[in-house]
Amino acid sequence: MAVLRQETGPEEAGLDAGALERLDGHFARLVDEGRLPGFLVSVARGGRVAHLTAYGARDIAAGLPVRGDTLWRIYSMTKPVTSVGALMLMEEGRLSLDDPVGRHLPAFAEPRVYEGGSGDEVRTRPASGPLLVRHLMTHTAGLTFAFYHAHPVDALYRAAGLESAVLPGSDLARTTEAYARLPLQFDPGTQWNYSVASNVLGRVIEVVSGQPLDTYLAERVFRPLGMTDAGFEVDDERAGRLAELYGEAEGGGLEPIPGLPLRGRPRFLSGSGGMVASAHDMHRFMEMLRRRGELDGTRLLTPRTVDLMTRNHLPGGADLRAFGSRPAHDEPGNEGVGFGLGVSVVIDPSRTQAPSSLGSYGWSGVATTTFWVDPGRDLTVQFYTQVRPRSSHTVFRDLKRLVHEAVAR
Repeated sequence: MAVLRQETGPEEAGLDAGALERLDGHFARLVDEGRLPGFLVSVARGGRVAHLTAYGARDIAAGLPVRGDTLWRIYSMTKPVTSVGALMLMEEGRLSLDDPVGRHLPAFAEPRVYEGGSGDEVRTRPASGPLLVRHLMTHTAGLTFAFYHAHPVDALYRAAGLESAVLPGSDLARTTEAYARLPLQFDPGTQWNYSVASNVLGRVIEVVSGQPLDTYLAERVFRPLGMTDAGFEVDDERAGRLAELYGEAEGGGLEPIPGLPLRGRPRFLSGSGGMVASAHDMHRFMEMLRRRGELDGTRLLTPRTVDLMTRNHLPGGADLRAFGSRPAHDEPGNEGVGFGLGVSVVIDPSRTQAPSSLGSYGWSGVATTTFWVDPGRDLTVQFYTQVRPRSSHTVFRDLKRLVHEAVAR
C-alpha cells in the first residue's frame, strides 16, 4: 500500500495558501451540512503535491474518517485508463484508430442506424460507414446509455435489460454482443453521445491482447506505474478502506446505496466505470500523462501518442454542446470543451462555465470524483467523495473556480 503525501508547501509551488484554505472551507461546509460524507482533494504542481486535504467520513455510520489511503469508486474516471490501455496496443501495431470494430468484434461488422418506430416496429438502415475504434474512444459511435430517456434507442437499451449498461448476470463479451444487436442512434462520427463505448473498447482490448481486461490493465498499466490499489475488485484485506457510497435522500441528507466494485472479481469488467483506486494511484496516472507518457523511468506511451490522446478530435474543432446528441448534451457546461481519446479537452476557455486553461484535460465519475491535468500551468488536481447526486450539482464547477483562484503564478 502506498499513500499520497504532501511534498512541498503551496508557496513554493506558486499557490496561494489562503485561497486553498477557502477551497477546503467550502467543501468542509458541505460535509458539515450533510451534503457530502467527506472528501479528499489534492493539488500538485510540477509533479509535487503542494496541497492535500482529507476531511469528513468515508463511512458515516461507522464513524470512519477519510484518510490518504481511502479507496474510491472512480466510475467513469476508468474511461481514460481504458483508453491508455488501447493506445498501448496501437503503439505496438496490434490496433489502429481506423480499425473497423467489426474486425475484432464480428457482431459490429454491419452496424445499422435507427430510422423510426418502436418495439417490434423499429425501422433501421445500414450505417453510412463502418464503426471505427476512434469512434469508441471519442464517443461518436452512435451508442448510448439506457438512462438518458432522450431517444427511442435509449428505450431499446432498457427493453434489452441494459438499464445499468450490463446485461444482467453477464460478462463483458456477452454484454457487448447485446449492444451490437441494437441500432445506433446516428451514423458513426456524425455526433457526440456519451455512451457505453468504453465498454466496447474494453472488449476490443481483451480480444486483441488475449487477456481479460483487469489482467491486461494490471500488468500493463497499474503495476508499471505503481498504482498498488487500482483494480476492479476489493479484497477482504482492503475492504475496510473502501469509502461507503451514498445517494441524496428525497427529504435531504444522504443514504447508503449499493455500488461497485463488490467483493470478489466481478463477472462484468467495465472499461467504462468498473475501477476502484486511491488518490495515490490516480496521482501516478495523472503524472504519467502530465509527463507525456513516462513516470520514474517507466514509459507507457510516447509523447506523440499522449498529445494525440489529449487534443480535441471532434470535427471542425466543435465542442460537446455543438456536436452533442441533443438534448442530452445541450448544457452550458459543455461549451468550450471538446473531446479527445477518452478525455475532455478545453478548447475555448472564454466559453467554459468554470475558469479553465486552454488544453486542460481530464474526466469525472458519477460518484462525484474528478481529475484534470493542466499542461500550461504544470498542474494536476483530483477530488474524491462518494455521492451519486439526484440532479446536477456545482461541486466540479466550484472546485475549478477555487483552484483557479489559488494559482498565484
